[in-house]
Amino acid sequence: MRIGLITPDAGHPLLAATTALLAPGHEVRVLDPAAGPAAATAGARADVYLLKARTPSALALARELERRGARVVNSAAATERCQDRTGMAELALRAGLPFAATRTYASLAGLAAAERPGWPVVVKSRLSRKHDLVARVDGPGQLRALADAGWEREPVVVQPFAPNDGWDHKLWVIGDRVFADLRRSELAAGAAEPDRAPAPLPAGWTELALETGAVFGLDVYGVDVIATDGGGPLIVDVNAFPGIRGQAGAPEALAALALRRAR
Repeated sequence: MRIGLITPDAGHPLLAATTALLAPGHEVRVLDPAAGPAAATAGARADVYLLKARTPSALALARELERRGARVVNSAAATERCQDRTGMAELALRAGLPFAATRTYASLAGLAAAERPGWPVVVKSRLSRKHDLVARVDGPGQLRALADAGWEREPVVVQPFAPNDGWDHKLWVIGDRVFADLRRSELAAGAAEPDRAPAPLPAGWTELALETGAVFGLDVYGVDVIATDGGGPLIVDVNAFPGIRGQAGAPEALAALALRRAR
């Protein structure tokens, strides 16, 4: 089988370990996403492509490969669904997933000028990307501070802050395998704490993670969930093809998924 990796970093631990499992029995080729659609014609076509990058050029390359009949995991469309947090919330809520209620503003300045939300709230960049804006805001003064820090023109979404224990449940899915970790929320007060080994997931959470993938059309993805004070799960973010570092069995699951999709 031929497997293509669309990534600028073939040495990423998950990809490197997956490549080692696939070789030498299968050919693994790396495509530079910066090349854009032109890379679709370079070399023999792979049986499946793993879309790890999420840049505009990477998505353009994935779309061109799909246009030529190639199978891409995750698809360009599914990857894009996880970049616009407004569309993400609309899709999740329409499907009945327990997703945070979300309002959208054209800019942080527009939010500051709008009718005041019920404090506290969580303010996030509308476009999900590295080093985007994610902050708990308890009042107008903190909004002004974010604007002064250079976020004034940033398109944002606003979600009510849901009281919780301050820990994010990171659920990662590869095919039908669910991996989990527990990380201190970046919105939690107090000093940083190391990740915790999670206890067995509450009943229904594994099924919730898999249902989320079905709704978004994803094969490799992450679901960020918090346990609200009422005890129920609340999804606060969905990510296409996250890093999934340090999870025993993850490279094996990705290699097996790549071969299933290739066939």
